[in-house]
Amino acid sequence: MKTTSDTSARTWRVTAAPRRLPLVGHALLLGRRPLEFLTSLPALGDLVELRIGTKQAFLPCHPELVQKVLLNARVYDTGGPVKEKARPILGNGLITSDWADHRRQRRMVQPAFHPARIATYAGVMREECAAHAATWEAGKPVDISDAMQGLTARITARALFSTEMAPHSVAEIQRSLPVMVEGAYRRAVDPTGLLAKLPLAANREFDAALGRLHALIDGIVGDYRRTGEDRGDLLSALLAARDDEDGGQMSDQEVHDQVITLLLAGVETTASALTWAWHLLAAHPEAERRLHAEVDEVLAGRTPTYADVPKLAYTQRVFTETLRLYPPAWMYTRMTTEDTELGGHRLRTGTDILISPYVIHRMPGLFADPEDFDPDRWLPERAKDVTRGSYLPFGAGSRKCIGDVFGMTEATLALAALASRWRLRPVPGVAVRPRAQMSLTAGPLPMVPEPR
Repeated sequence: MKTTSDTSARTWRVTAAPRRLPLVGHALLLGRRPLEFLTSLPALGDLVELRIGTKQAFLPCHPELVQKVLLNARVYDTGGPVKEKARPILGNGLITSDWADHRRQRRMVQPAFHPARIATYAGVMREECAAHAATWEAGKPVDISDAMQGLTARITARALFSTEMAPHSVAEIQRSLPVMVEGAYRRAVDPTGLLAKLPLAANREFDAALGRLHALIDGIVGDYRRTGEDRGDLLSALLAARDDEDGGQMSDQEVHDQVITLLLAGVETTASALTWAWHLLAAHPEAERRLHAEVDEVLAGRTPTYADVPKLAYTQRVFTETLRLYPPAWMYTRMTTEDTELGGHRLRTGTDILISPYVIHRMPGLFADPEDFDPDRWLPERAKDVTRGSYLPFGAGSRKCIGDVFGMTEATLALAALASRWRLRPVPGVAVRPRAQMSLTAGPLPMVPEPR
């Protein structure tokens, strides 16, 4: 990737977003039409001020400013209203922990994603992808969004809790996690905080699902503690982790918080991106043809393995481009921990910063024909011209997604395994629009499998 030119003498354009309403600010626009509203802002300036309720927030619209935020996690710590509402649900895991806790957690969790362990997890991915490919029936519509949720839930659960995990536990995760994700999003976008307190059926379902997940995780962590056996999975790695600085290990509660965080991050995001990949392939026959040609050449009819991943270069480019157009983490927040300066503008302690990969990925000045689906823009000779800080599906800096390699491996194997047996055709008349929820979803997406 290329770096931005020297901008030490740059005059940054700092402006305020229009259509601000009394008391609520831009909260209604962010709640009702977030993607359209946010993508309209880069034309106004490099750093755009918004109001969420009465609270000030800023959206950096230049990759250099985005990098400055993401690469200085101490000054721009995780924070904002979304984090505060997520913490009671996720605990103090990698997503919600403050800077000091996060540094320690990252050191201890990182070994669970060592390449040697990724190779082990890839065996689970291979088995689940092969089993899933056998469930489709020619001509019978499949909700691809639901199918990818089920596939990634099984893979993530088995990677976390080993191949010996009881089927009923995997089924419970599949049952409860979507309810938890939907409920967590409702709470995150409610500026009043009152919605969660109402005696609604959706709130009761959310509380029950969250309670079941907590109980399931506690039971599994307790069982692992008693046996002390390394089962080659993520949970074993978390329990065995020691802090390089003080030799300490994670408590059961800390392990619990990491597990529920990894479940949420590992299922919803990859499933959303895979769903978009199938939609894009069906809409672009030449890209689909090239992907099929590659999997036929590399696999010759067999299920892909971890060793095949480097050979599936076009398949990986398809997923990389999908993440550019439809990044699951479409927006996340940071909060200043001290008075600082961004884009020549003074920010007070406690100021919210909104980072939107969706916005950055679609800026014409950063990507040629940004609305086009072009996997070959990630060929090495072209990718080197992409400006650093302009491609952020996994974030950047010390808070970059710890499971990025896991997710890319999983998606590559899933696309190759399913595409080697099937092509998917859209159901006529179904409108597909991105839904900016906890992740950037397509919503229900019926498609018809055709055998190849």
